[in-house]
Amino acid sequence: MKTITALVLCSLLALIIAISAQAQGASDGKTQEHEKHMNMTKDTPSDQNLNVDIRLHDLELVTQDGQRVKFKSDVIGDKLVAMTFIYTSCTTICPVYNAIFTQLQDLLGERQGRDTILVTLTVDPARDIPRRMKKEAKKFGAKPGWYYLTGKKHNVDEVLRGLDSYYVDFEEHPPMALIGDGKTGTWRRFTGFPQAKHLLAMIDELKAARQ
Repeated sequence: MKTITALVLCSLLALIIAISAQAQGASDGKTQEHEKHMNMTKDTPSDQNLNVDIRLHDLELVTQDGQRVKFKSDVIGDKLVAMTFIYTSCTTICPVYNAIFTQLQDLLGERQGRDTILVTLTVDPARDIPRRMKKEAKKFGAKPGWYYLTGKKHNVDEVLRGLDSYYVDFEEHPPMALIGDGKTGTWRRFTGFPQAKHLLAMIDELKAARQ
């Protein structure tokens, strides 16, 4: 299936780029900083039980299809949610996380868009206009129920602050995902690069907790 191929290819591409940049001395300091985050996570297991207090700002964002939506009421609602953060010009962390979410999408199957959604939120709204987000979504085979969100910088920044995921220099953002339940308000944070099956297990755990 092409999604599995995309996972492998994107992961390999990210690693090749990182290794190549390191071998050449990587004169760009920001690129070095981004790669440092990747190296830090190699020997550090993801924290699968870190409950976090976040605030869902109900501000207007825009999907990859150009649809204007309210973040809390229209996107999150009472759904189970897997969320990550990217910028489309990223060549290290972000392609890997997109690939992880592609695999998670395969695992969810028909559940996606019904009781569970995927959210990929840009940390670079100034450049990640809907057209670029659409291209990114298409590259990773996003199906209905997987939202690539951008919008006005002020709105996106406020949403990120509410999620405790805002960084003044967006290229310094760490690899992470939020798994949550819009109905109960329970949210947990993964750091590093978890396997898709671990994200699915947490989604299932939150679903079971409703009962």
